[in-house]
Amino acid sequence: MNRVIHPIEVESYRRMRARLDTSHLPPLTRAVVERVVHSAADLDYATDLVMDEDELVRAHTALHAGAPVVVDVEMVAAGITRRETVCRLRDAVARPGLTRSAHAIRLAHEQVGPGALWVIGNAPTALEELLTLDAAPALVIGLPVGFVGAVESKAALRESGLPAVSNVSEKGGSAVASAALNALLYHPTSPSEETS
Repeated sequence: MNRVIHPIEVESYRRMRARLDTSHLPPLTRAVVERVVHSAADLDYATDLVMDEDELVRAHTALHAGAPVVVDVEMVAAGITRRETVCRLRDAVARPGLTRSAHAIRLAHEQVGPGALWVIGNAPTALEELLTLDAAPALVIGLPVGFVGAVESKAALRESGLPAVSNVSEKGGSAVASAALNALLYHPTSPSEETS
């Protein structure tokens, strides 16, 4: 993917790397950590994020082979700048025992089937619902934010054994979730594409 990097982003990364050494991290883990830290200007994400490089490699391959990307809210979709996404929140309806966000995840699963990348940055109930489905995801970026259910839903994601990017704290949100996906999207698919 040819992407023109603005000088402000270059300088921002330079300043971030002056304060945070990520050189010891494997390539995709480093890309995700740096882009998430950059998106939030929060160095604590470097120790808060949880991911596995081998899972990221497989997800990177699936993403660049055209796997669908599903998001829980339009704010996450807006942050993913170079890829179409599926968001079914507008079609979803809350009912007793099922939030609108959870229903949207069911609808999206019916639409895309197995092998998608799921990016959840807003609703813990969306992540909880995804864990009840047989989604066989390429990756779940589970970074919902909040004081109710966020920590628990992310812990359940890690315990599920699904390939995932999550974090331990209440922090998260649309910007960091889309940043994690963008890190994989922007990362080169071959050494000749390396730019920095």
